[in-house]
Parts: sequence; structure tokens; C-alpha cells
Amino acid sequence: MVNYPELKNKYVLLTGANSGIGLAQAREFLGQGAKVIGLDCNVDQMQQLKAIYTTNFGYYQVDLTDEKQLDTVIGKISKVDILLNTAGVLDDYQPIETTSINLWQKILATNVTTMFNVTKKILPLLAEGSVIVNMASIAGMVAGGGGIAYTTSKHAVIGFTKQLALDLAERGIRVNGIAPGCIDTPMNAKDFANGGEMAKSVAKEVPIKRWAGAEEVARVATFLASNGASYLQGTIIPVDGGWITK
Repeated sequence: MVNYPELKNKYVLLTGANSGIGLAQAREFLGQGAKVIGLDCNVDQMQQLKAIYTTNFGYYQVDLTDEKQLDTVIGKISKVDILLNTAGVLDDYQPIETTSINLWQKILATNVTTMFNVTKKILPLLAEGSVIVNMASIAGMVAGGGGIAYTTSKHAVIGFTKQLALDLAERGIRVNGIAPGCIDTPMNAKDFANGGEMAKSVAKEVPIKRWAGAEEVARVATFLASNGASYLQGTIIPVDGGWITK
């Protein structure tokens, strides 16, 4: 782990903290000595983190798509230095023919609208020098990383990130994004089922011929929150093993 002393005692708000990349981010920032608050609709992994980091970690169980629940939780938060918008869901690579309007609305609501809502509600707490890191995807840069709904949502996340970065630049708030590729997380568990043949097939398509661990994405998030990224604004960093170079 690269050590970033400037992250010690920083207040981090993290959505999607209970699993996958979000959980890895929580661990990375806690390892840097930051104070992390996790938000997720599930809490089992966050409970385990709380048992380890008793003073530096807290969490709330919340459905981010429920604005009343979100308002209640955010009303309990008084300080944020770093906002990590990580919560998201897949659409099982469904094409438009098999994508129902309900699935479409669910994906857009979870991946885009909650990011807008959380950011807007937290913005009054963000002072000059604060950082926002949004979790996009290579599906926001090229087609094929998801179905019609997921790909659309992640393109929207990248647009949201760039416009937000432009809007907040003069206030001294840095906004950047991460675009993961093939990451071994519970969200992609289906690819590893039945002997992992799908996962092996996908790995062959990655130039470096492997999936990444969630911690490899989380380490990019700590960099973006550090002073080392002080001149990055509106940048989307692919963490994809070279996928989009093809």
C-alpha cells in the first residue's frame, strides 16, 4: 500500500461500501487512517469492518434510491472531505429487446440518479480542497461492457463527472472518475460460476490476460484523493488491463 499521510483523519463518505470495489475502497482508506462512513442497503461486511475499525468506521443501512431514507442519513453527517460515489448495479448484459422499462429505470436510478442526489445533498459540506471520485466503467467509454441500460448509465456517469468537475473547479473541489474493466467482485459472480469458463473467456479478451482485484481499483481512488492528483480535474482513469486500447 502506498502511504498518503494527507489522508489521515480525512472524513470519507462512501456509497456501495458493503461489497466489491466499495468494500475495497473502505479498507484502503481506513488503512490510510481516514475516517470512513459507508452507505449500503446491505450491512454484513460493514459490520465486520466496524468490529476491526471501531473508531474510524461507521455505517448506515440505506436504500439510496429512497430519497427519504437518504435525507435521514445525510442529516446525521456533519463533515465530508472525500465523497466516493461507488454504488451501482449490473443489467446482466441485456440488449434492448429484453430490457423492460422497469429494469431500465432501476439501472438508471441506482447508477445515475443516486449519484446526483448524494452529491447534491453532500455538496454544502464540501469545502475547498475536497475531493469527489465517481465510479464509472469501461462501459461508459466503449460498448460491450454491459447491456443497453448499464452502458447508458455509465456513459451518463462520465458526463456527470466531467460537467461536475467543470462546475466545481473554481470552488477548489476536485472531481474525477474511475472506469474499471474486468474486476473480480460479487457483482460479477455469475462469470465465475460453473467452473469459471465465462471468466476465463473474458480474461482472454483482456490484453494483460487476467481480471483485476477490487483493491487494484481502490488504490486508484486513494491516489485520486491524494495530493498527488492535485492537478487532475474531470479525468476518467481506466483500470482495465488495456481493454479500451483494442
